[in-house]
Order: sequence, then C-alpha cells, then structure tokens
Amino acid sequence: MIHGSIVAIVTPMHTDGGLDLPRLRKLLDWHIAEGTDGIVIVGTTGESPTVTVVEHCELIRVAVEHTAKRIPVISGTGGNSTAEAIELTRYAKEVGADASLQVVPYYNRPTQEGMYQHFTKIAEAVDLPVILYNVPGRTVADMSNETILRLSQVPGVIGVKDATGNIARGSDLIRLAPKSFAVYSGDDATAMALMFCGAKGNISVTANIAPRAMHQLCRTSMAGSVNDAVEINNKLLPLHNKLFVEPNPVPVKWAMVEMGLIESGMRLPLVPLSMEYHEILRGALRESGVLQ
Repeated sequence: MIHGSIVAIVTPMHTDGGLDLPRLRKLLDWHIAEGTDGIVIVGTTGESPTVTVVEHCELIRVAVEHTAKRIPVISGTGGNSTAEAIELTRYAKEVGADASLQVVPYYNRPTQEGMYQHFTKIAEAVDLPVILYNVPGRTVADMSNETILRLSQVPGVIGVKDATGNIARGSDLIRLAPKSFAVYSGDDATAMALMFCGAKGNISVTANIAPRAMHQLCRTSMAGSVNDAVEINNKLLPLHNKLFVEPNPVPVKWAMVEMGLIESGMRLPLVPLSMEYHEILRGALRESGVLQ
C-alpha cells in the first residue's frame, strides 16, 4: 500500500509556458532526498487541464523514468471522458506507473451511478491500481461515501483521495471501508486529523514547498504521536491556509519561484498571483520557516 506524504507535484514551465523537464527532474530528486513518500504527476496541481495529451504522456514518462522506482509514481489520468481516461491510464501502465489517480468527472456532472460505471470501466480496462479522487470544490460533482464504498469492492480500485475537508465524513469512510482500501487526505489543513482517524497519508500541495516537514507530519500522525504531529502541523498551518488565497496551483507556483525552485511559467486561463497576496504569502513562507 502506498502511504505517507505524497506530493501533488507542480508542472514546471518556462516563462513562455513550455514544459521545463530538466527542472521537473531536479524537483523529483529533491523530493526523494527530502523524504517524500510518493509523487502524483499531472494531477490538477500539475495543471492537467492545460497540457496537451502528448505533453501529459511525456510528463508521466519522465517522472516514471527519472524516479526509477525509488518512490511510487501515481499518474493523474482522470478526466470527464471515460474513453480518454482509459487511453491515458493505458499509457501510464505501459511506461511503468505504480497507480493512477482518477478525478471525479467535472463539468458534465454525472450521477452517482454514472461515477460508479466510469471508474469501474477504467479499472476493468487497465490493470493498474486506481485511486479515486473526490474534490467537489473543483469538480462540482460530489461522489458520496456510498458510491466510494461500492467502488472499494471493484478489483483494482485501491483507495480514494478525499479532498472534501470533512473529517466526520472522512472518518466514517475509514470506519466502513475494507482494510485493504486506503483513504488519503487531499486537504492539507485537515490532513493531520484525518490521519489520526486512520488515513494512510496525505496527497499534498504544501509538500511542494515543505516536503521534509510534510513527510514528518504524515509519519508522526499515522504513528499516533499526537504532540509531535501537532507541533509540526502548527508550523505548517500558515502555508495550508495561504496556499489557497487564489486557485491552486497559482499560489504554490509563486511560492516556488520565491524559493528559486522553478521559473514563473503557467498557462492561461491561469494568471500570476495578484500583487495584493505577495506579501501575505511571503509572510506565511517566513512564518513556516521555508524562507528566512
């Protein structure tokens, strides 16, 4: 089972919007050195809606090739088209990804039965472990716990990234799910609490800029070391709170530019962080010890 701190890694881009693959390789090495337990490549934090299919596949290939099995690579291959999700997942399987992350279809707003059939079809079509991804704040469609539990019985569906931020809902899912089915937090601000309840880790935005601290937070939380976990989480809270002052990944990419980790490139319709938030986010970076 994949567990621990799993970074939803950004996609580095040059200032003209072109992919910066050398910088991606450096980021992957940095994460491994800092203790990150797994990588999600081309998730929504990785700007999956704005890359082409060719670029999407190239990003998966580079991540798998460069990590060379040092840590698991989870490929973001979901979409609002079942056929396209299957095509991307087949490619991820071919190049050696360890699992796929499948977001709830967005915009077309399927019913619960539509979600069930969508994810079942993907799991049946490709022999690659599936992690479901429920993020109703972005997709509008909200997969119910009942549908997730139903999908947990489908061979190949191994877990869910719960980005609802609802601890009561997440803990009830953990209580009812099979022991072999992993629930991961997808919300940095509530991740510690969900891990105290039994979540197997956190698929994190904050880990992009504080990978070692997020690894330690996951380790202590899953071990039940409450005092240590709370101390680490208190230090990270300014980041958890301020990395979403504008839609993700705009703030986290700005922070990474400040840290010298990437260039400032991103693609429309995303635009650079508004000036009014620069000092707010810079203050959070300093408060958390990421910047001096």
